[in-house]
Amino acid sequence: MTLAVTGATGFVGGHLLDAAGEAGREVRALTRRPQARRAGVAWIEGALDDRASLERLCEGASAVIHVAGVINAPDAAGFDAGNVAGTRAMIAAARGAGITRFVHVSSLAAREPQLSLYGASKGRSEVAVQTSGLDWAIVRPPAVYGPGDRETLELFRMAKRGFVLLPPEGRLSLIHVADLARLLLALADPAAPTGLTVEPDDGVAGGWTHRRFAGLLGAAFGRNVRTLSAPAAVLRAAARIDRLVRGRRAKLTPDRASYFAHPDWSCTPERKPPPTLWRPRINTLQGLADTARWYEREGWL
Repeated sequence: MTLAVTGATGFVGGHLLDAAGEAGREVRALTRRPQARRAGVAWIEGALDDRASLERLCEGASAVIHVAGVINAPDAAGFDAGNVAGTRAMIAAARGAGITRFVHVSSLAAREPQLSLYGASKGRSEVAVQTSGLDWAIVRPPAVYGPGDRETLELFRMAKRGFVLLPPEGRLSLIHVADLARLLLALADPAAPTGLTVEPDDGVAGGWTHRRFAGLLGAAFGRNVRTLSAPAAVLRAAARIDRLVRGRRAKLTPDRASYFAHPDWSCTPERKPPPTLWRPRINTLQGLADTARWYEREGWL
């Protein structure tokens, strides 16, 4: 089976290529710039707004795994271009190539579209998939961590120093990127169930409190950590300052501040993937420790 993959040059996509290679799957992967040769991967230069490149990407493939998306943008138009229009373009390309199996990577943020422009755009991308007429599956990952991730890197840095600044009190679920990659492959199989919207996690019911998560990060470095929960108003003020200082390159935007301040980003038990299809394999404490060692070996910490 040949897979057409978007987002292959990113964090999740890179691990998906690893998993596909281990499973003996051939991949056609979209990229904006030339990439090093890789066994089992045919790189297709292009972008989600380039129809011809998407047609080349889907040529000869039996399933699409749509990982690409925008997690940070200065305005609603930026999110819509990356998450909604990009998804619709991939759906059109899949239909044109006669592909019926479509696996879409969304986000838990889609459950609360009123909270953020990001979540609203992900919700609209889900509607596009659900009404596509394809054999679809939607995956809403919680917080994804693992080697190579830059989104959680700052949390590891703080934990190594012994002090972790947290959002307001709340809960979150976690998943190791390798477990997520295995799920995406399983859902791309022609025999997998269709019409599913799943929220996978590490198997810990109810997820982790923010303070407990900080404690796990500290344990990854063999130390206890002190924590401070920042009120939502402080997050919003920090976002405004970041926007003033870094402009369109701001990392903590008002949109992300609103997302971070939500008290419950744990997975819905009723949306667990079918256990006959997939189960998490990686213990979170061990996964965080292994990730911390990777960061140290690579000089990221």
